[in-house]
Amino acid sequence: MVAGADPAVEAQPSGSDFSVRFWGVRGSIACPGAEYQLYGGNTSCLEVRCGPHVLIFDGGTGLRPLGQHLMKAGGAVSDGNEIDIFLTHTHHDHIAGIPFFAPAFCGKSRIRFWAGHLKPEASLHDVLCKFMAAPLFPVPPAIFGADVNYRDFEAGEVLTPYPGVELQTAPLNHPNRATGYRINYDGRSICYVTDTEHVSGERDGNVVALIRDADLVIYDCSYTDDEYAEKYKGWGHSTWQEGLRLCEAAGAKRLAVFHHDPSHDDDFMDRITAEAQAVRSNTVVAREGMVLTP
Repeated sequence: MVAGADPAVEAQPSGSDFSVRFWGVRGSIACPGAEYQLYGGNTSCLEVRCGPHVLIFDGGTGLRPLGQHLMKAGGAVSDGNEIDIFLTHTHHDHIAGIPFFAPAFCGKSRIRFWAGHLKPEASLHDVLCKFMAAPLFPVPPAIFGADVNYRDFEAGEVLTPYPGVELQTAPLNHPNRATGYRINYDGRSICYVTDTEHVSGERDGNVVALIRDADLVIYDCSYTDDEYAEKYKGWGHSTWQEGLRLCEAAGAKRLAVFHHDPSHDDDFMDRITAEAQAVRSNTVVAREGMVLTP
């Protein structure tokens, strides 16, 4: 994708029935402005296609343009198919787009929200009701016109939302907890592991097990190693260098650098791209509109 291109117009890769499209790649807060035009300023949101099934991961501000695209494209909405939204956790930057997700207001839509970090203290429905409530928001989730249901699970469970689609899950090291996902489909795998903090000098066993021999790993690369050591320990995030170390330890094939810090503009991200690819040439740095196949 080129700077300024609309991610909605990028074509699905020819002949591929398993892919991921990035609708939001930023962490912490959305970043508008010319200096974020190339990589994008929306917060976390991925669209994974497993044949006819639409699996969405996280509901950051990127969920709004994805919802608009789904409404224009029809398909999952007009056919009455289910749309599954899997949340890593419910910090604001990962759910800010949910109240603006157009299919949620369409009576033809069937939407399942999933979360694995809240049990037993809370439920996803309760959390979203508090999020969409006065004085923070004018209308509650009851305003949704779609057939919506909420599914809480415990990180570590294996989910099978559709025949032939398997999601392995794992707990991540993040304040208030988070969940990592591995999507297995048609003999291939995409892992989504964001909002997790590593321990310097150690590999996280939960993450290594989840991404073992994976085709594609999308990982929380919020910082560089130097930034992390100087000022970000304890903030709940990781580095692109640690992402590469984890892929090496697990035998994973490819890393996608993700969850870019809001202080990292396009020039900074260009430098990360060059440095990461110098270490492992097939590494990619996620940009809004980018489509990858495992």
